[in-house]
Amino acid sequence: MNTLLWVFAGLIAYSLLTAVLRTRGILPEYVRVQGPLTTVHTRRGRELLDKLAAPKRFWRAWSNIGLGVALVIMVGTFVLLVFQAILIVQRPPAPSAVNQPQNFLVIPGVNDFLPLSVAPEILFGLLVGLVVHEGGHGILSRVEDIEVESMGIVLLTILPVGAFVEPSEESQRRCDRGGKSRMFAAGVTNNFVVTILAFALLFGPVIASISVAPGVAVAGAYSGSPAAAAGISGGDRVTAIDGTPVNTTQDLDAALLASDDGTVDVEVDGETTVSVSRKLIIAGSVAGNPANLTVEQGSDPITVNAVNGTPVTTQADFVSAVGDSRFARIDTSAGERVIPVGAYITNIAEDGPLYNATETTEPLIVTAFDGKRIVTSTDLQAALDETDPGQTVSVEVYQNGSFETVDVTLGENQQDGNGFLGVNIFGTSGLLLTDFGVREYPAGTYLSLLGGDGGDGGSAIANSFDGSPLQLVYVSLLLPLASVVLGIPNFPGFTGQVINFYQVGGPFGFLGGGVFLFANLLFWTAWINLQLGLFNCIPGYPLDGGRILRTAAEAVVSRLPVDDSHTLVRTITTSIGLVMLASLLLMIFGPTVLGG
Repeated sequence: MNTLLWVFAGLIAYSLLTAVLRTRGILPEYVRVQGPLTTVHTRRGRELLDKLAAPKRFWRAWSNIGLGVALVIMVGTFVLLVFQAILIVQRPPAPSAVNQPQNFLVIPGVNDFLPLSVAPEILFGLLVGLVVHEGGHGILSRVEDIEVESMGIVLLTILPVGAFVEPSEESQRRCDRGGKSRMFAAGVTNNFVVTILAFALLFGPVIASISVAPGVAVAGAYSGSPAAAAGISGGDRVTAIDGTPVNTTQDLDAALLASDDGTVDVEVDGETTVSVSRKLIIAGSVAGNPANLTVEQGSDPITVNAVNGTPVTTQADFVSAVGDSRFARIDTSAGERVIPVGAYITNIAEDGPLYNATETTEPLIVTAFDGKRIVTSTDLQAALDETDPGQTVSVEVYQNGSFETVDVTLGENQQDGNGFLGVNIFGTSGLLLTDFGVREYPAGTYLSLLGGDGGDGGSAIANSFDGSPLQLVYVSLLLPLASVVLGIPNFPGFTGQVINFYQVGGPFGFLGGGVFLFANLLFWTAWINLQLGLFNCIPGYPLDGGRILRTAAEAVVSRLPVDDSHTLVRTITTSIGLVMLASLLLMIFGPTVLGG
């Protein structure tokens, strides 16, 4: 039984238990239950609301601004959801982790993108969001002389998932439409302000207090690799190879290539040194590679024993054994293969430099570049680093059993200003060869995406964003989904072993490790509040957007020459609400049902 089914079973069991307790009169009057939802009501705190609501002119001006923002977001949300629903119906996407039903629930451990390790921070952000949201409704209720009957919290079984202010229905009917609209908009206004404040602190002094620690951050070691055998694992930092400091993957590869020894001394975390006995393995592969070898993630690697009859233990041995030959006979633990050797191109961008020369988007192998023999992806990248945009170079490619040399006019790489082919590269002949075997954690990339200094590890992904405030907010929304959207591991915040990849200094350096907790609280508070604000702006009842829509529809219809304005208002709001509901259901279940 998967996690989602366990959750549903628990909700049903809770609903049955509370129904029995309510029937027998055991539950107190201030506790009300509807299925798995429990509300706890209190009349206390109304005096506080009256005091907070005293500067009425300020709160009305505040909520007028929020109402304008909410109206814009309501229209944008309506258009976006309907547009997405139409696209899903016309071209159903393949089901993915993003559109699985459980991933629309903001519940750590149930949502695949929200790990349990950040549950306290997410809960804190949710509580802040709910308090300021419902507090806004409560304050504006008193500003507009709407009586508050009760306040309280909403529980999903025993988990706090909401708060509420219960305005008097009679008072609402007496209130003018402008007052009601301001009251409904106050909650999302406060959520957006909390988002702005939290992001301003995060992108400013907090991120400025965090920098990347020296070394190559290790996300993990490949199963059966030399690094794994030496005890190097996720959370470690490789800081030196045979006494040579390393800070990037390029530094690490260069240091390993510079050593002919079968064993290298590896400094970990700048403190301890371990000996790594090297062997050449195939740690990964792409489908359709010419060797017809498959290495699944987490499975044991394939060992490369010899190339063209020469025993090999390192990548340098491999390159030397291949020499100038375009083909090589490799002896592996999975058998012997004869393959063309070069940098494997998995994707070629249409209208890119290589596409313009070859007129193909199919995978191919680059075996020579500007007269230089290319054996590995590292060779090709190093050759590109020595070129300029607009330069024309000869490129030898292997595809469909034959070699062809084409002249390519290079584009400009937006990240480093060097020449650009417009391709994605994967290893040697579609095989990921390594004599060490670690996967890098993009510590510098995350810091750069959050507006900090990622150092040498900033990466092309981070460089593709300009760092403007709106873009920082947009990127932060994507970081928990980074594996799907950006092609890097999901970012849970500065937690667990990830903390070892960073160091503290700057404005909040005096907090020491507390900076990471502060950053996590700000990140998830901003993330949750923005989600709450946007969700509540959906123009569908009973959300705030639906209530604002109703008052707006009443204001418009009251000026029309119609006999039954109430029916027309109800028709407008119900129709829009049903469209919103259908769009949301299509977004959640459409890819699975329609996309197969």
